[in-house]
Amino acid sequence: MIQDIMPGTEDQLNKEMTTGYIGFDPTSDSLHIGSLVPILLLVHMQRAGHKPIALVGGATGMIGDPSGKSEERNFLSEEQLQKNLEGIRNQLMQFLDFDAAKPNAAEMANNYDWFKEISFIQFLRDAGKHITVNYMMAKDSVRKRIEGDTGISYTEFAYQLMQGYDFYWLYQHKKCKLQMGGSDQWGNITTGTEFIRRKAGGEAFALTCPLLTKADGGKFGKSEKGNIWLSPEKTSAYEFYQFWLNAADADAEKWIKIFTFLPQETIEQLIEDHRKDAAARLLQKTLAKEVTLFVHGESGYQGALETTKKLFEQKEAPAESLSIEDLQNLEGVQQFDYELSKIQAGVDVVSFLAETKIFPSKGEARKMVQGGGVSINRKKIENIQLNVNSSLLLHGQYMLVNRGKKHVYLVKVI
Repeated sequence: MIQDIMPGTEDQLNKEMTTGYIGFDPTSDSLHIGSLVPILLLVHMQRAGHKPIALVGGATGMIGDPSGKSEERNFLSEEQLQKNLEGIRNQLMQFLDFDAAKPNAAEMANNYDWFKEISFIQFLRDAGKHITVNYMMAKDSVRKRIEGDTGISYTEFAYQLMQGYDFYWLYQHKKCKLQMGGSDQWGNITTGTEFIRRKAGGEAFALTCPLLTKADGGKFGKSEKGNIWLSPEKTSAYEFYQFWLNAADADAEKWIKIFTFLPQETIEQLIEDHRKDAAARLLQKTLAKEVTLFVHGESGYQGALETTKKLFEQKEAPAESLSIEDLQNLEGVQQFDYELSKIQAGVDVVSFLAETKIFPSKGEARKMVQGGGVSINRKKIENIQLNVNSSLLLHGQYMLVNRGKKHVYLVKVI
């Protein structure tokens, strides 16, 4: 989980209980699975006896971090920002122990609390004079934007000064000596350590984790619907479970070491067993179970398992064997409504698939049907002229549509 680590960091962690922090960007009211790695760093830190601070960037969220971005993001309204901060705070309380009776109790901080008191002149005098423009321009995140087509605004250029000041403030007020984050944050974090050295004559440390990629080069944490969120309102426990279950073998081997708390010997044994019989997907099933339990708890995991069994493990059974309760309780499966009158009149299969939005266009629907990749009620559609009518309805109300091997949709007539 470690990409870069400042010399002396390990000695500091071995020497005494150390306070460390990670900043979370409040661009949404939920974190997504890309944030799980920094969350896990804080969890490991606390389990090892150190004190974690989760900093939510109420002030920096109004600016936007240029790291890894090719253009400036839209500013958030204060109202939206508050909603996002509240959502993130509630999520973090799920994973960290905030029991104030413990010496290493987790804490939340919001950098708006100190920035709202600072005038522009004060900030320039307090922060600006300690860091040179040459130092700031040498950072990758800044240099790439200056050399790119869109350039960089002064607002975003000043972002690393604000983040550096955060570290300084936490060092002064919370005795925080360590900042962690993704590897794209290294430049911003080291600005903070430099700021502490120059302004307070203190020593602070930095540690970053690698940014995750997928073995096929795709972006980690994305599904067809977009981000995989930690909030069950945005990504159901079933969809969340399926993301990990569908991991490629190479990804599952890497991810199980990062996203679970399983002992090393257990993981090595799982990898060995998996290589003997990859078709059993033991690695993916263990990974999906552990991460779903961590984020969604026992009930979320059981619901995801139940839905997965009904849709995939019992797929040899006819769809008619699913009761109306089974269909209604398919937790987290994407559902589309369709007009009953159209089904009663009969509609060709290609139009049906496009109108339900299961496929973005008739052309794509036609291609997939011709390739044998579509089933209705677990029966492969072999006739492109098929008329979809009331005879296909389960319990007079539903249809199960499979698109390829992994995607199942429930169509409900209304």
